Amino acid sequence: MKLPLFQLDAFTKRLFGGNAAAVVLLDEWLPDSVLAAIAAENNLAETAFVVPGAGVCPLRWFTPTVEVDLCGHATLAAADVLLRYHFPTRDRLSFSTRSGELAVTRNGAWLTLDFPLRPGKPVAVTDVLVSALGARPREAYLARDLLAIFDSESDVRSLRPDMPRVAALEAFAVIASAPGDTVDFVSRFFAPGAGIPEDPVTGSSHCTLVPYWAERLGKNKLTAKQVSARGGDLQCVLRGERVEISGQVVEYLRGEINVEV
Repeated sequence: MKLPLFQLDAFTKRLFGGNAAAVVLLDEWLPDSVLAAIAAENNLAETAFVVPGAGVCPLRWFTPTVEVDLCGHATLAAADVLLRYHFPTRDRLSFSTRSGELAVTRNGAWLTLDFPLRPGKPVAVTDVLVSALGARPREAYLARDLLAIFDSESDVRSLRPDMPRVAALEAFAVIASAPGDTVDFVSRFFAPGAGIPEDPVTGSSHCTLVPYWAERLGKNKLTAKQVSARGGDLQCVLRGERVEISGQVVEYLRGEINVEV
């Protein structure tokens, strides 16, 4: 069986920036073991599997080791592929996912995700967290991910986490964030327990970041930068219980993969 595969860089306007995602187009779902094997073979932060259709398109995401319940950059990449090659006259798509129905709209070079909020609840800054990150945050909040707030962008950039200790924390991942020097806020994202020591740009983390920074800064429109080695740029809008997360996508490759089922 030959399957179309695309690789794209999301949340960037330059090749080799942002976060690389694979997108595999399917006529119908393959066994989970096959999907997991393809994602492991791709060895990217996420591989998106999508079944294109005229209505709501089923979408799933896999890291090299696990299936995840929400992924921003791979959704952005999947939408770019479908809007570019399958539905060039449309400016909006809907996906059915483990996190409910998600919409993506196109406005010129920008794509906008409509995602659910995941606000964090305040938790103690423990010595275990400090040991994992190698620095003490001023505050911490827990949603799916553990959000650690620092005083400055340089504090976040200089973090050198102990990945085994991060993986042992009782959270899917750790987000480190602080006010930005040229944007409203910056972040980094560590998920070694899911096979991603550091994710270059993470759309889903902004479901937790945006409600925090919107309240702290007193505004609903926010500019963000993920300060990983590759880096990425996001524009975010808080709308009630939803968050709009916008970014650009650059295509890297198109091809086929050979799969035995």
